[in-house]
Amino acid sequence: MINREWHLLSRPVGWPKPEDFALVEAEVPTPGAGQVLVRNKYLSVDPYMRGRMSAAKSYAAPFELGKVMQGGAVGEVVESNAEGIAVGDHLLHFFGWREYAVVRAESAVKVDADAAPLSTYLGVLGMTGLTAYAGLLRTASFKEGDSVFVSGAAGAVGSQVGQIAKLKGASRVIGSAGSDEKVKLLVEEYGFDAAFNYKSGKVSDQLREAAPDGVDIYFDNVGGDHLEAAIGSLNQGGRIAVCGMISVYNNTEAAPGPRNLARLIQTRGRIEGFLVGDHYDLQPEFVSEVGPWVASGELKYGETVVEGIENNLEAFLGVLRGDNTGKMIVKL
Repeated sequence: MINREWHLLSRPVGWPKPEDFALVEAEVPTPGAGQVLVRNKYLSVDPYMRGRMSAAKSYAAPFELGKVMQGGAVGEVVESNAEGIAVGDHLLHFFGWREYAVVRAESAVKVDADAAPLSTYLGVLGMTGLTAYAGLLRTASFKEGDSVFVSGAAGAVGSQVGQIAKLKGASRVIGSAGSDEKVKLLVEEYGFDAAFNYKSGKVSDQLREAAPDGVDIYFDNVGGDHLEAAIGSLNQGGRIAVCGMISVYNNTEAAPGPRNLARLIQTRGRIEGFLVGDHYDLQPEFVSEVGPWVASGELKYGETVVEGIENNLEAFLGVLRGDNTGKMIVKL
């Protein structure tokens, strides 16, 4: 049996190029004691993976050159040497970018394919969902009546942030996205009060028009001109939760910082970055609250599904371009 897996050959400079990667054929590994062999069914590609392609010191170790990359995956157990896990069980684990993976039992989570579609455990009920939940409720200290602005609002995290804020009683939710179609989706499908296409004009002007009374919370997925605009519209005591800055991930030179940081003195505003890994203690609360919203249809989610391991790299590049609506998933 052949296992196809993606290797990083060289560290990208600027935008990743196909020649930085290779789809390699290898033998399907054999599980040892306490391990299982998983045939992956769905793979996750996420913006943070761009940072792991760099050698720069960060919160996660860089991908190793010449080795298979990693990422979230859900699959079916086809061989088990681990107590409590049977052939046919479905596991959520972190050995994506490949067709088959050997996984230690303690590093995987059993998921129920009957309770929800398997792909949702990589998105709305998985890491991206918890990111939205923790960033809004804990890092940004959301409270009922807050006005919330979300950038990258049609993405996997942003779309959930806006909907959770509405379900929790936000007074107004505004989103930015990169196309008129996504703007329409935010308002008509996800229930945002207002949204704008950041390519259609100056972000600060469009935000002031969409939020004439300012914003209490900004959930940042983009950085750059969005962060500067949010600081300019921040109300007194406003909070900014920095989840990602996809607009600068491929820059070859340092991006200029916001020019209006002094306004935080006036507003007593706060900016705080966060990582979902620091908030896994919220997982039970997240599942118990968000799960019923998903089941009832109160919280909607989108997926952009790409077929085939051979298209895993193109799916990742599509995330960096903003091609996806909701979670980008690779189906094997």
